[in-house]
Amino acid sequence: MHEKYVISGPLFVGSFLSRPNRFTALLKTEEGTLRCHLRDPGRLTELLVPGRDVIFRKIEGPGRKTEGEVIGIWSGRTWVLVNSSMHSDIARWLIESNYIDELKGWSIEKAEWKYGRSRIDFLLSKEGEKGLLEVKGCTLVKEGVALFPDAPTERGRRHVLELIRAIKENFEAFILFLVTRGDAEKFSPNWETDPEFSRALTLAQKSGIKVIAYCLDFDGRALVPKRELEVFLTPQPEYSDA
Repeated sequence: MHEKYVISGPLFVGSFLSRPNRFTALLKTEEGTLRCHLRDPGRLTELLVPGRDVIFRKIEGPGRKTEGEVIGIWSGRTWVLVNSSMHSDIARWLIESNYIDELKGWSIEKAEWKYGRSRIDFLLSKEGEKGLLEVKGCTLVKEGVALFPDAPTERGRRHVLELIRAIKENFEAFILFLVTRGDAEKFSPNWETDPEFSRALTLAQKSGIKVIAYCLDFDGRALVPKRELEVFLTPQPEYSDA
């Protein structure tokens, strides 16, 4: 069992300046202004505050529009991993290291498995059974509650509905929310921001899909497993759209 997921390679710290488009962040660095790829499509409103520290790595190559990529952002109290390209590797590490009780005994057969109109993150197997696992990264925490999504996600809703169909075809199915910051105490879908996704997730659990939220501490270089979070799928009073 590996106790940490360590991000390899040289990492640097800059200061957030602006977000000219959805997938680009401008950073102030010792070498001047650096254009970085931002791999999280969410709003990140509470994180992308001018002057906030940002961890990044440099990437060179012909034809690139960016000179680096963002890894994490300082929230004001903790580092938050915001690089979605790492989610699958982190989930694989947690599964293979037996950190997640509901996934113990399951083996990963294939990544990016095509099912219906979607590609599901993992096809799993266990003693002749087949399972599907979709992984989502969660970066928003309000008053100890991890909330997903932080922007409406039709793609995420479609993935959930595909898993509901898979349950009817005798697959086991799981949705794993990786909360990549250590200050979360529980998890809830973000009813205020995306009630349609939240309703789909509630229906998924009622259909037999296991909804899992796992919290990891991030120190800017490594992620350390912290704990599984209690999942609340019914609207909390402050997030109710009723």
